[in-house]
Amino acid sequence: MKVGLLYSRIRRDEKLLLSELRERGHEVTKVDVRTEQFNISQAPDVFEGLDIVVDRCLATSRSLYITQFLESYDIPVVNAAETADVCADKVKNSLALEAAGVPTPNTEVAFTTDSALETVERFGYPCVIKPVVGSWGRLMAKVDSRSAAEAILEHKATLGHYQHKVFYVQEFVEKPGRDIRVVAVDGEPIAAMTRSSDHWLTNAAKGGEVAAFEVDDRALELVEAASAAVGGGLLGIDLMETGDDYTVHEINHTVEFKALNDAVDVDVPSAVVDWLERKANTETEAAI
Repeated sequence: MKVGLLYSRIRRDEKLLLSELRERGHEVTKVDVRTEQFNISQAPDVFEGLDIVVDRCLATSRSLYITQFLESYDIPVVNAAETADVCADKVKNSLALEAAGVPTPNTEVAFTTDSALETVERFGYPCVIKPVVGSWGRLMAKVDSRSAAEAILEHKATLGHYQHKVFYVQEFVEKPGRDIRVVAVDGEPIAAMTRSSDHWLTNAAKGGEVAAFEVDDRALELVEAASAAVGGGLLGIDLMETGDDYTVHEINHTVEFKALNDAVDVDVPSAVVDWLERKANTETEAAI
């Protein structure tokens, strides 16, 4: 199998994938997206002969555009451009989950500070304001009072980028000091972990402590439905426990898995490469 790996920085996650691919004898072409140019009709030479391309771009903008270019060249890429487009935008993410009937936190979007403040007041305190694009828990705010809401909304309105003028307001979900990350391929869980912290943000990137989690039947049902809602692929699906049920608050399309790999007995990169081999074979058979 000839595999292309899109990157702008090789992190531990990418090193784990590269090591597993090479140990199995696959030919890997690393594609530094910072040095390539993408013509609307002709693919760059670096993609010649590749069976499948794996998107590991750090920058959302690069991921969104390059996956579209690759699909226009008829080069198989994971995750697909449609999946990247939905997962990269929290508004589209929430709409997809709601449309699929997957429980997800109540969310409203407003476009002025006044209307956003009305939403915040109606939701009550605390509630959460998030950027529509972002990861690792950055620029997320738990809002505990009207004065805090006014300050945060004013800051966002003056930051300049149009995305900060889309006010994404979400109910605050009381969780038991942890959330759950499930890494899945086309809805099939590879492994899962809890991320625990005294802080309301429990992301591993924010220092949350991780531990293995056994996916039960209800969590599996939601993971399968959430994956299908965004088009499938290699995904990180985040759930919160809400008493006797779960809510799915986010789906990640360029999921990191190094913390998960350390927390569980499963060899995560090996399972990912198993899936890539299946995907590449399917694509090859479809092209014959």
